This record gives sequence, structure tokens and C-alpha cells, in this order.
Amino acid sequence: MAAFFPLPLLSLALPPAPPPPPPLERSGERLPSPGRGFRGAQEGLGIELNGQRLQARWRWLDGEGPEPAELWIPLEVLQGQMGFSSRSLPDGELELDWFGQSLRVPAAAQRSLQDEVAIEVSRPLLAAGARPERLGPLLRLRLPPPQLLRVRSRDVNGGRRVVLDLSGPTWLRQGDGQLALDLASTAGLQQQLQRLGLGIRQGPASLSLALGRSAGGTRISTLGGPNRVVIDLPVVAVGSQGDPSGGSGSSTATETATEANPRDPRLLALQGSGVQLSRELRSVGQRRLLISSVRLDPRRTPLDLRPLTRPDGMQGLSSLPMLAQQDQAVVAINGGYFNRVNRLPLGAVRDGGRWLSGPILNRGVMAWQDADLPRFGRLSLDESLTDRDGQRWPISSVNSGYVQRGISRYTADWGRFYRSLSGAETGLILNNGVVQQRFEAQQLGEGIPLGGDDILLIGRAGALLPWGVGERLRLSSRATDPTGLQPFVIGGGPLLLLEGRFVLNGTAEGFSPTFLQQGAPRTVVGSDGRQLWLITLQGVGHEGPTLGETALALLQMGLKDALNLDGGSSTGLVIAGTHTVKGRGVASSIHNGLGLIPRRTAQLNGSPGRLALQTP
Repeated sequence: MAAFFPLPLLSLALPPAPPPPPPLERSGERLPSPGRGFRGAQEGLGIELNGQRLQARWRWLDGEGPEPAELWIPLEVLQGQMGFSSRSLPDGELELDWFGQSLRVPAAAQRSLQDEVAIEVSRPLLAAGARPERLGPLLRLRLPPPQLLRVRSRDVNGGRRVVLDLSGPTWLRQGDGQLALDLASTAGLQQQLQRLGLGIRQGPASLSLALGRSAGGTRISTLGGPNRVVIDLPVVAVGSQGDPSGGSGSSTATETATEANPRDPRLLALQGSGVQLSRELRSVGQRRLLISSVRLDPRRTPLDLRPLTRPDGMQGLSSLPMLAQQDQAVVAINGGYFNRVNRLPLGAVRDGGRWLSGPILNRGVMAWQDADLPRFGRLSLDESLTDRDGQRWPISSVNSGYVQRGISRYTADWGRFYRSLSGAETGLILNNGVVQQRFEAQQLGEGIPLGGDDILLIGRAGALLPWGVGERLRLSSRATDPTGLQPFVIGGGPLLLLEGRFVLNGTAEGFSPTFLQQGAPRTVVGSDGRQLWLITLQGVGHEGPTLGETALALLQMGLKDALNLDGGSSTGLVIAGTHTVKGRGVASSIHNGLGLIPRRTAQLNGSPGRLALQTP
């Protein structure tokens, strides 16, 4: 579940739970008529795309005929399962493209369906010939599979661009290093794709392409007039034959850690080094949960826990298998919250003593150092600038996608560039305590390079930056909790357990009552005082546990400390290269994760454990 910001700056609901749509007590309940020309509305819990089912909410508003006047689908489904590409603008507007059809969706026209951002897409779907149908809680979307007409390729900027000419639009499902398309193709065209280094798997009316080991750097887009799918492969992927299975098998939402390949040498090594993998069915009240867990004593196991992030900065999403692969993590789970629209983090990520993303809203965190058990708490940073007159100016956030009024601080850990996150911003560069350069809104919108010891100060919503070039400023920073002094920190929330006590207080951490009461797949990190636990929880016959049910289940299991991380469609667990848990049955894009990395691998690459990793 990614956080959602549907309102303009300064009237934002606290993430990740915005004002919800009118409550539905059960799937498929009819709502009162919203006005003339409508007969009612309905929500459901599942979507079927040409026979492929996934667990996702949808919302249908009736029109005059059998077709919907409005059809709301989660952005994650549009991007990952249907082939829509998107681009966010500083004012929160979202631009969507799908086979030549474009949508501009202002922030106020985006809404939430429980824990996901949703977009109204009836117009492009109906124009493309899609046939929507409601079957109780299931939304069926059928789109006639087109014919693959031609395959073209050429070298572009050191990589390779592959273009598939189609007779019509189609669904594109992306995940785990694969691209699956509903279409018909010939043996000759399939062989041509194989010669381009793409592994293929042909179904009756579908084609799966394995994008190779560098799928995380592959860009996929669609064009219209004529209909085309464009695959931009990075240079390292060109000529590398992919595994048609994508290296991850065919996982479902109920697969667990014990279903990883038992012969994988990495899995055998894990089990031989004191790592315990398990799954169990457990009841909390009248509801059953499927719980997958990985646990180890970091003081005795030659594995180090590391945050997993993209190497090119804080803006962007990846799949959990890609994040695990780039850092050679033998076990990985998804991490903290993020904004799916602008693809930015919403919470603490500290790696090797560097704040890649600062904490927000005094939310729960887990912090640790190598070869030791983690610590838990609620964390904020108390930062300020002091000018030559002794006046103190508070800093509201550090390297954060959480946009609010005030002064924010950014460093090169944010990425090579900073671009405006809101409409009216001013900025200045501070180096060695001296103002070097000032920037206005237009310059910030175009992008400001960040490097070395540069500190970029951003003023938002009228917050003043009244200092000129050459003036001196003193920066002070203090963590409000000892967890902020540890070299590694991951943020989430709410904090569930602390020293054996039930401490769930979502309101204090800025979560709405609706978010606290809803059920969803969950990802949790915790400790029983002897071991570190990485846990996923899924519902059996229901959407998943509430946060309260999650905390009760963890107490039953003997945990003393526990932090909730991002969940819903983001929930995932990768073991020895196999994506064994997918929160809602499909691979979802996420911002960051946590990975267990062989100790020598982490040491060879310095404490952050990023890129250029070597097998121990």
C-alpha cells in the first residue's frame, strides 16, 4: 500500500490514509445515487484481466447504459498489470499514457480505494474496445488480444530499443523481470525476439518475455497510431539470454518461504547458518492468518541486514526481486511507505550513518548495527539553522518526499538532482556553512545538481529563506530517540510492540482511523529478545489482518518488539531469488526494502552495501 496525497499543499491528509470514499460495509454494496444520470455505485475486491485474476479494489459508477460512467482502478494495477505509463508533476497532477491515449489527472481528481491510489479510466478503456463486466465482487475486463505484426530493433544510447507493432492495444503485465502481453504471434516473430536476447514463453493467446538480469533498468512504454510496445533495454541486458520464468517461478499470494527451491545452494547455506524459515496458520479470534517468517540471531549468523534502495537516488520504484538482486540479498522484504504518484519515500531510511530519507511524523522505526539485535522506538529529527543574528530557523524534514510548509534539507544522498516537489519553492545551496547560490521556482523545476557536501535548503508555501550569497549559517541536528544514532534505520508505522507491551497508537503517528481499522496483507520486522524476525501476514479467506490483529498475533508468537512496515500490495518476501510472498497475488513495485546480505559481501562494498557486490 503506497501513501496517497489527494489534496493540494498545506491541506494534505497525513499519509498514508487520506479521506476515504463513502464507506462500504461489504463488497458489492449498492450506494445511493450520486446524481442525475447515475443509478448507483459499487465496489469490489477482485479484478480479472482476460482471465488473469488479481486481488485489487475497484469502483464502478453506473451510467445510462450498461457501461460505467466512471471506473476507478488502482494506479498500481494500471501501471503493473495493464501497461499504463505515468509521470507526476510538482503540483501533484498525474499524466497517464496508454497506446496513444493520454489522461491528465489533477491531484484533486485522484482518490483512494482503501489503501491504494485510484484513477478514473473508463474513457481510454472503452475507447480501446475493453468490455467491463461486474460479477458480484469481481470486475472482469476483457480486451481482444491483438496480433503481433512486426518486431523491430535498433541501438539507442548504447542500449537496444525493441519495438513490437501490434494490431491493437493489449494488457501489459510487468513483474519479476518479465513482461507478459496478451497477443497472438507467429513462430518466426518469436525466434526474432529470442535472437534479440529475450527469453520467451508462448501461451494460447499470450507471450511472456524474460527481460534478462537487468530488467530493473528496462523502460517499457506504449504508443498509438499505430499501436506499439517499446522496450528500451540497457546496455548490460543486450545479448543476455533471459530465463523464461524470470527466475522466480509462478508465485501466488499464498506461497511462503518454505516454497523456495529446496536445492538452491543459497537456501541450503541459509539453513545451515542458523536462519530459520517457517510458515504457519494461526487464528486471531475467528480469523485465520497465514504467517511466513525468517528469523535469525544476527550476533551468530554471518548475514548483515541492509536497507535496499535504488542506486540512482530516492525517486523511483523497483520490484523487490530487483532490489534484492542488485545487493545480492539472500532474503528480502519490502520496506517503508512511499508516494506512488511521485515515487518518493515517506519515512526513515538510514544507511551507513547517512539519511537517505529522514523520519516523518515521529513514526515508528527499527534501528540496528551489525552483529547485534535491533532497537525500536518512535523517531523525529530536531534540526535547525542559526543565522548571524542568533535567530533559529527550524527544518521540517530531511531528504523527504513528505511535502509540508517550512524549510526542508536535501543532500546528494537524495540523488544527483533535486527537482521541485511543489508549486512555489525557493532554494539555496549551503556549503561549509556559507550560502553559495540562490534559486527561484523556475530553476528548481528544471533541476538543481547535488554533489559532495552540498546542502540544498528548500522553502515551501511561503517559508522564507532570507539569506544572501556569502552569509553564514550553522546547522544543528539532534535525534529525538536513541534509535536515530544507529548506523541503519528503517521507518514504517505504527509501532506495534515495545519491550513486550502493546503500544499501537496510530493516531499519535499520524495515521487515520480508517487506515487503522482496515484489513490488509502486512509486513513486520520484530524481535523476541533473542532473534531478529522478518514477517509477512496474509488473510485466509479475507483481506488480511487489521493492525490490532497483527499485534495480537505477534504477541502470541512470542515477539517483544514489532514495527509495521508498508503492506497491502507492497507486501513481499524474496528468498534465494524466489518471490515467495506477494501481498495481493502479483508483483508490486515498491520504493525500498530490507535485505540479508552475506557479511563478506557487505564488507567488500563498505557499510552501505550498495552496487558492485561480489559473491562471498
